[in-house]
Amino acid sequence: MFTFDFMKKLLYFVIFITTTILTIGCGAYSFTGGNTGNAKTIQVDFFPNQAPLIEPTLSQKFTQDLQDLFTRQTNLTLVKTNGDLHFSGEITDYRITPMSATANQTASQNRLTITVNVVFENKLEEKDNFEKRFSFYYDYPANQQLNNILETALNEILERITQDIFNASVAKW
Repeated sequence: MFTFDFMKKLLYFVIFITTTILTIGCGAYSFTGGNTGNAKTIQVDFFPNQAPLIEPTLSQKFTQDLQDLFTRQTNLTLVKTNGDLHFSGEITDYRITPMSATANQTASQNRLTITVNVVFENKLEEKDNFEKRFSFYYDYPANQQLNNILETALNEILERITQDIFNASVAKW
């Protein structure tokens, strides 16, 4: 029969092998899922707001949020010019639309939608280049003023859009 010590050693061996295989198999990726390949630098240009309706802080906030996401989740160095990975584009839509009506024919809920057109250039892997629109929304009660929930709405929308851009460019999702 097997002894307790043998079973204990076998368990440690199985755990060691499993950990080694997982570490080697996931070695090219970061824990956030991003694969930046041989890229060392990233350039994120200012995204001007070209939407018909303008929110004054939106361009600066979006640009900063996108830069922060990449510097937090990758080892890339942020540069002003000639980045291995380069993001440019513009905010193309900032819209508030009524979503659902009450019995009195008034809106009970509004939706703030933001759309950003992004041009991604990977100077090391040109096949990864793209130009795409990314959009997300935030629903809020129609009896609330947008000013009262704007910071929360922008944070939620921009977090989703920047994460989608990250996934499309380096996570390949």
